[in-house]
Amino acid sequence: MGLQLLRVWLLLFLFGLVAIVGGGGANVGDFNIWPMPKSVTNGHRKLYMALDFQLITEGTNYSDASGILKEAFTTMVDVVQMDQALDANFSALHPSVVLKGLQVLISSPNDQLQYGIDESYKLLVPSPYKPDFAHLEAQTVYGALHGLQTFSQLCHFNSATNRIEVLMVPWTIIDQPRFSYRGLLIDTSRHYQPLPMIKKVIDSMVYAKLNVLHWHIVDTQSFPLEIPSYPKLWDGAYSFSERYTFAEAAEIVSYAQRRGINVLAEIDVPGHALSWLRKHGMNESEAYQYFVLRAQKIALSRGYEIVNWEETFNNFGSKLSRKTVVHNWLGGGVAEKVVAAGLRCIVSNQDKWYLDHLDTTWQQFYMNEPLTNITNTEQQKLVIGGEVCMWGERVDGSDIEQTIWPRAAAAAERLWTTYNKLARDPKQVTRRLAHFRCLLNQRGVAAAPLAGPGRGAPQEPGSCYSQ
Repeated sequence: MGLQLLRVWLLLFLFGLVAIVGGGGANVGDFNIWPMPKSVTNGHRKLYMALDFQLITEGTNYSDASGILKEAFTTMVDVVQMDQALDANFSALHPSVVLKGLQVLISSPNDQLQYGIDESYKLLVPSPYKPDFAHLEAQTVYGALHGLQTFSQLCHFNSATNRIEVLMVPWTIIDQPRFSYRGLLIDTSRHYQPLPMIKKVIDSMVYAKLNVLHWHIVDTQSFPLEIPSYPKLWDGAYSFSERYTFAEAAEIVSYAQRRGINVLAEIDVPGHALSWLRKHGMNESEAYQYFVLRAQKIALSRGYEIVNWEETFNNFGSKLSRKTVVHNWLGGGVAEKVVAAGLRCIVSNQDKWYLDHLDTTWQQFYMNEPLTNITNTEQQKLVIGGEVCMWGERVDGSDIEQTIWPRAAAAAERLWTTYNKLARDPKQVTRRLAHFRCLLNQRGVAAAPLAGPGRGAPQEPGSCYSQ
């Protein structure tokens, strides 16, 4: 992907953009929780989840009229394999060791997903207020969804007893993300991705607490999206069956938003405009600048936030709107220049965070620091986060999951976890990431082994946890 004739990738947000930077906590190697929370304490006891594990919301300000919380709770119960515990015998257990359910308290009654929304939560297992329940509180329902994901990682199915166990209680977990933008790009132009696969990708993003699906829908190779006002555009799809109707695109947006994920749709425009360029007496660079600045003006007049790939900054950065978010991809050193110019930045440097680069290891994904060489506190705030990119030239529905995971999870911890709790050596988190990779496999996500290059096959027989 490079600077081409009259091509600009203009990304439009309806949401405000902010960054959050976190503080201290426990050693990164102590727990099998991914990504590592901001603050964790635990004990040495064991509890068992009741077969009729309940959700209670007494005292909350959130009505859940949309069913977002209830749906997420039901999904959480499913992924911890409660169905396998149906034959468990609880008669010999003292009631004090049986966890009856989860009490969730949410402060905000609003569940509109705005970018930069409060995603913090506090999880207590068991509750000091209701000892036979766990306790989860959050400012917003989307913070509560993250808390549910963390709780699910505390639950383990014991095949010997058919019980779901919560080990190492009591737990006190206080958590919030380091960066407010934690993205994954998928590319449906180079290879079409079926709707069920896109939904599977969204579900797997939830497990790793990623919160932006950057959907690169259209490029030179195909135009698979229905645009009702320009019905002939999607004639550029590979086939009639490799298209997304307007309703299907809206379905993806809704599906993601109910899981706390914003969808950032990207349409490659304008392309094939040489005749227009000649008519107006412009060369390539002049036309490129003209289009970007005009598109920015239109977007800003309609209240959108704008995100541009870094070529715009590199070629005419001084003329960009001060509201521009610059998406770095060409390499290191750009983010520091962007924030020094007073603009916000998303980091996706191709040498470290491009998933189609199969020779880039999970260790390199983990150690890629968005704030490298940015020491000024105010400039650090202008780096709103980062994104791993799954470009689609050599990936389709048959191998997208194992190409994304577990390397995307390594970046997810970098973007979520407080800086001083991140490992200085990736060896410190190998066991915990291997555990998360196996957890993804158990949940139906085809995450590849940690050993070897991206999407590599297991090298020999053995446990999932040793691969």
